[in-house]
Amino acid sequence: LSLVVAVTSSALHSTPPEELDPRAEVLLGQGHEALSAGLNEAAIDSFEAALTIQPGNPQILVDLATANRRIGMQGKAIHHYRQALVTDPRNVPAIAGEGAAMAEKGATEKANRNLAQLKAMCGADCDEVKELVAIIARGPAPKVVSAEAVIPTQAVTEQ
Repeated sequence: LSLVVAVTSSALHSTPPEELDPRAEVLLGQGHEALSAGLNEAAIDSFEAALTIQPGNPQILVDLATANRRIGMQGKAIHHYRQALVTDPRNVPAIAGEGAAMAEKGATEKANRNLAQLKAMCGADCDEVKELVAIIARGPAPKVVSAEAVIPTQAVTEQ
């Protein structure tokens, strides 16, 4: 009985995925390969190209957001997760990813709201819940500072 409940509840988490255009599917596959190889920028390029073929596809948006999170672009990732949630408000990976990106930005309270939503949807034993709990516990990601943002002090010394 519990197996039936688990399968039924997981099927209700999100809307059925729309059929992917074959060109977008190829690009999505290339993006996943690049992501697995640690080539985050190449993955982003593939996912963005797939998104131009199939705009608004939640699966592509989640993958694009995940790749952006990996390079420290949490704000951009949150934007893409939210776009996916507009189309599919019960998309578990999008809710979990958005919560993770928020936790990495330091917005722990908002990340905890996503965690509560996930727990209500799939229970405390859900993989996404466990992963988000760990990310929230880890705390905010270290801030990346560009070279342009650091202004050196100019000191002239005599020797």
